[in-house]
Amino acid sequence: MKDQLRRLEPDFWRAPSAHNTQPWTLTYTGGEAEIGWDPSRALPVSDPTGRDLRLSLGAFIECCLIVCADAGLSVGFRPDPGPRRVGVLHAAAERYATPFTTADIRARGANRGDYHPGRLPDSLVAELTGMRRLACRDLADLLHAADLHQFGDRDVTRELRDWLRLTRRHRRYLLDGLTDRALALSKAEAAGLRASLALYPALRHLGLPRVLAGASRGLLDYDGDVLVLVGPVSDELELGRVLMRHWLTLSGHGYTTHPLSQIIDCEPTRQALADRLGVAGPRTLLHVARAGRPKSAAAPSARTRT
Repeated sequence: MKDQLRRLEPDFWRAPSAHNTQPWTLTYTGGEAEIGWDPSRALPVSDPTGRDLRLSLGAFIECCLIVCADAGLSVGFRPDPGPRRVGVLHAAAERYATPFTTADIRARGANRGDYHPGRLPDSLVAELTGMRRLACRDLADLLHAADLHQFGDRDVTRELRDWLRLTRRHRRYLLDGLTDRALALSKAEAAGLRASLALYPALRHLGLPRVLAGASRGLLDYDGDVLVLVGPVSDELELGRVLMRHWLTLSGHGYTTHPLSQIIDCEPTRQALADRLGVAGPRTLLHVARAGRPKSAAAPSARTRT
């Protein structure tokens, strides 16, 4: 099974992850493949509870199973948590039952550009188990507050800066992280952001966080939808698999998503969002993204394995 899986790894790696860190690892032992993570690719500052890490690992598991099934391989997943490990891929009696294909995995992607106005069909949202939705404009204030919090925190901003690839000269531009193209930035915008972050220590107390946060002030000022995944914290790995299936469902209907998890990374805005949704436990808000039809195609995000 090892050689067969290795040939499929480039498509496994199309799974989404926060800041495009691609934290997962595959270790082949005794006819199985152990799924774990690389701590150097985690986000200990902005994701201290490991929520985004576990969601990403769940999405990776789902990608692996879908790609294997499409390749005609009977592969299953068995949870087996341990140090830096969540479980194993193993030979199964039957192929994983899924309506999705490798082509669907390749077609899916985040889009941080402009979206056409319009709400998602009610029938489609009803298919997205565990998802709650709000109008974009109803969350514009929370997004701005969350961005102010993010850029006002020196350590969070430093961690974000470590994963930005704002020039093609960056040595990891084609491997991982958030590129200027993935962020839908013009050359001038990318250069301005690079300069701002380079001067962050000196300008932080002179209002730079407010300037940086202001860049997204109009992001939700249109008739659209924001989707919020709600579920038990103890099920984050499994809900990462669910999230992957939801994104593929949306993609199959011509929609895409733009992660806005900074809203639940900030304690006050997470609590405010929970209140607006009528959710008793703010920690059960696991993922936030706007969803809709993009005005233009997004550049494919970089991957360490292509």
